[in-house]
Amino acid sequence: MHDPLSNILPEFMHFNSLQATQIVLLMGIVMFFGALGGRLFQKLKIPQVVGYIVIGIIIGSSGFQILRPETIAALNPISTVSLSLIGFLIGGELKLNVIRKYGKQFIGILLFESITPFFIVGCIVTTVSFFFTKNITYSLAIGLVLGAICSATAPAATTDVLVEYRTRGPLTTTVYGIVAMDDAVALILYAIASTIASTLLGGKQISLWIQLLTIAKDIFGSILVGSIFGFILSLIVRNVMKDEGRILSFCLGSLFLCTGVCVILGLDNILAAMSIGFFMVNFAPAKTRSVFDLTSKFTPPVYVLFFVLVGAKLDIWIITPYLGLMAILYVAGRTFGKTIGSMIGGWLTKAPKTVQKYLPYCLLSQAGVAIGLSIAAGNDFPETIGPQILLIITATTFIVQIIGPICVKHGVTKAGECGLNVTDEDIKKNTLVKDVMWGNLKICDENSPAIVNDTTTLNEILDSFSKQQNLNYVVKIDDELAGVISLEHLKEVLQLSELAEGLLAVDIMDMPGPCCNPETTLPEAYELFEKYDIQALPIVDGKNRPMGILEKTTIDHYIHTRILELNRTVDDLDA
Repeated sequence: MHDPLSNILPEFMHFNSLQATQIVLLMGIVMFFGALGGRLFQKLKIPQVVGYIVIGIIIGSSGFQILRPETIAALNPISTVSLSLIGFLIGGELKLNVIRKYGKQFIGILLFESITPFFIVGCIVTTVSFFFTKNITYSLAIGLVLGAICSATAPAATTDVLVEYRTRGPLTTTVYGIVAMDDAVALILYAIASTIASTLLGGKQISLWIQLLTIAKDIFGSILVGSIFGFILSLIVRNVMKDEGRILSFCLGSLFLCTGVCVILGLDNILAAMSIGFFMVNFAPAKTRSVFDLTSKFTPPVYVLFFVLVGAKLDIWIITPYLGLMAILYVAGRTFGKTIGSMIGGWLTKAPKTVQKYLPYCLLSQAGVAIGLSIAAGNDFPETIGPQILLIITATTFIVQIIGPICVKHGVTKAGECGLNVTDEDIKKNTLVKDVMWGNLKICDENSPAIVNDTTTLNEILDSFSKQQNLNYVVKIDDELAGVISLEHLKEVLQLSELAEGLLAVDIMDMPGPCCNPETTLPEAYELFEKYDIQALPIVDGKNRPMGILEKTTIDHYIHTRILELNRTVDDLDA
């Protein structure tokens, strides 16, 4: 009997294979050109996230449409995963000691920076809409809903800038705290606004209490699920602490599992991932916290994909003059409300001056939650205000996603917090031997090596060591390094008392061994220290002429001093 699937199955498999190949190709295009755009914008002193979004706009719905809507929809899981990773790393910044210190400040600023734009945008949109439509109920409804949506701040674009510029200080701490919590405020405001709007427009009546209970279930359910996964992850990681690859696998696996569970249960995956990070940084053993460093190394390519897809989704050609005016007023009212609200909140809570002055620059980005709420409005009010809200939020997201990261960079730069969040490894990577060497490129003192000729006598060498006790370099006639005389080797030679008097430098020197030059990086120097089990390296120029000495203890002291200086700077900012 003929099997009907015998003809269909090969065609189906061929189609899926072709589709998978196209998606892989498109992902390659997205990642390559996104990374290129980010790098180009970095060269222009603009945050890289803007470059990602611009590339997305060029190849997406507003540009050449290389990424079509169905392809973008197929790549939606990448956006979900990206938001979970962002939430996890934000949760890792919410340490209990920070919350105890800044908790009241966070809540005070949060309430004002969320509620103030709600009222300002609501009033502006209602007034202008009534001027055009002469319909007070419609105008009041759209004003309320847009006011609620505008209170949300996008954590992704904001935190990407903080990570890119290695910021640290009271402003950075406050931004992490605010973006972690203000989405919850936006959800509550939307529940209230949509209930009132539904009453005004004569739609289906939904109890405010039911809406608030649903939101409470989403918030606390997400926190509970995230905490459970955080507890499980901490138990696993403590047993595989020495295997970084396995730690990263378990961490990402836990995040993906948690995200999948949240999608199935209809919970907030960002909040759940944030709870995992919060649990790991506060309640897991200290040695397990390397998961944050490992995860942050995994995130850059995911961020590229995420922000390019954000740009690709934006269609900037759908705005009518009326909606364009409403979008401009929305952005202006939201910006003014966030600015006034955060400044008042900072002043009332006695936040540091840098927070009061520059926090408004860091709260302008809008994306995930705002778009999600606009989609919810489209479903709740499909025949009235829903389509207009969806278009306005889409258009304004384009504007603030471009302007927002630039403003964040301006704020943290003016606050003096850029480049303060560095580790020992970061300092090593960005430091050259010439920055820490002893010798004639810096200062010559008693610790600098002495230079003697290969014909120098033992008595002259002893005199040299009495002045400079580190090393003696032996050079040829053309000043090229021929060997090294160490104090330990000299002691051994002096034990041969009857033979030692007639010895010259060439007779008692050691071969120079590994050397470095002023442009050698510290990680390369450390590799030589470990490979040859030595504590000091001769520094030579391009012609192999001795210039100085690099000691491992000197590097350690330099790095320790830099870390102390950065910590002191942060303390001064916090004062």
